Amino acid sequence: MAKVFKLRKGLNLRLKGSAAKEKTRLSLSASYALSPADFVGLVPKVVVREGDCVKAGDALFVDKTCPETCFASPVSGTVEAIERGERRKVLRVKVKADAEQQYADFGKCNVNDLSGDEVKDRLLKAGLFGYINQLPYAVVTQPTTAPKAIFVSALRDMPLAADFEFELQGNEADFQTGLTALSKMAPTYLGIGAQQTASALTEAKDVEINVFDGPCPAGNVGVQVNHVSPVNKGEIVWTVDPSAVIFFGRLFNKGIVDLHKTVAVAGSEVAHPAYVEALVGTPISDIFQPENAGTRVICGNPLTGKKADEGSTLGAHTSEITAIPEGSDANELLGWILPRTKEFSVNRSYFSWLMGKNKEYTLDARIKGGERHLIMSGEYDRVLPMDIYAEYLIKAIIADDIDRQEQLGIYEVAPEDFALCEFVDSSKLPLQRIVREGLDKLRKENQ
Repeated sequence: MAKVFKLRKGLNLRLKGSAAKEKTRLSLSASYALSPADFVGLVPKVVVREGDCVKAGDALFVDKTCPETCFASPVSGTVEAIERGERRKVLRVKVKADAEQQYADFGKCNVNDLSGDEVKDRLLKAGLFGYINQLPYAVVTQPTTAPKAIFVSALRDMPLAADFEFELQGNEADFQTGLTALSKMAPTYLGIGAQQTASALTEAKDVEINVFDGPCPAGNVGVQVNHVSPVNKGEIVWTVDPSAVIFFGRLFNKGIVDLHKTVAVAGSEVAHPAYVEALVGTPISDIFQPENAGTRVICGNPLTGKKADEGSTLGAHTSEITAIPEGSDANELLGWILPRTKEFSVNRSYFSWLMGKNKEYTLDARIKGGERHLIMSGEYDRVLPMDIYAEYLIKAIIADDIDRQEQLGIYEVAPEDFALCEFVDSSKLPLQRIVREGLDKLRKENQ
């Protein structure tokens, strides 16, 4: 029987433009690109050259610190370009797609007959093992690590996030195969929401099911780890995006690397918010083109996503493309003093809280305030359902006090866990960036 965790801290931010349960399959794009930046903690080494021919599933680059961890091309075709930035940093590897797709054959198999090491070996050879992250540090894990558990969160509750139950339709068998494969490597926990009813989730086999009943960020895998099996110093847990679980299942059931995923195109600036089926690496411009010049297109949800640029592509862990107003042309009479009912406020500064909890808002990308070197007591604790002292942890990271960070639970957190804290922070501190820098420095110190 599933264990239920009732969470009371958090905040459900309802934004206009949620994706309708309609799906369109995109036609093949001219070219695709895989970006090492989508795999946090990776030190990339490109193993192809411009002009090389590759099949879907062939390696484009590997982890320089662990060469057996490679990253597969989403399509077959010709390597068109290896784009680099400052200090020759690899930005993306572009592949011009063939009209008829060819797949590297890794062989079908019954995952029930495999051992944990055999599962790991197949994921490594297919270039999919790099889709597994780990806590601590919230980075791509390495095959030499020995996790005490693996966590999969099928609950997406960030603003405008894609509904995984909709993505799961038609992929139930692959999802179950992926879960079984993970369970061969370590005890696996599946986190679902109290409102999710799909039998592929509620009756999943070979995993322990945990139900999380509460507001955002109950769906964050870090929050679920904190409640089920907290990470202590010296311990490691693996975390896997539910879309990647489907990728794993397809590998064993079909013997190929198929990186198609269902992505929500949502936001107040989208005329018809809906879902599209696209490949990892698809140019964002092929998925959504803004009609208004004052639109911010985001790879991901508005709280944790990244601003899209001209060369941005669908990321390996991206489940939604969102579009909100930039806000640069907004002129407000009397500023914050004017009473209003259409603006959202956490602290009930406006009368909008009288409109009920189900009212949807249109928020733009403005910060609406300046950064202050002050952390207000109690702000983070209201929206972070984790057993840590968030304010003191942030202060320890800013002060570069590593011992204090370890005592306050930095091994348990990921930057996304502080997304809501950043949203409600009256001091406008970039908390996700602060946490990321703290984790990177701690990882470097412990190597």
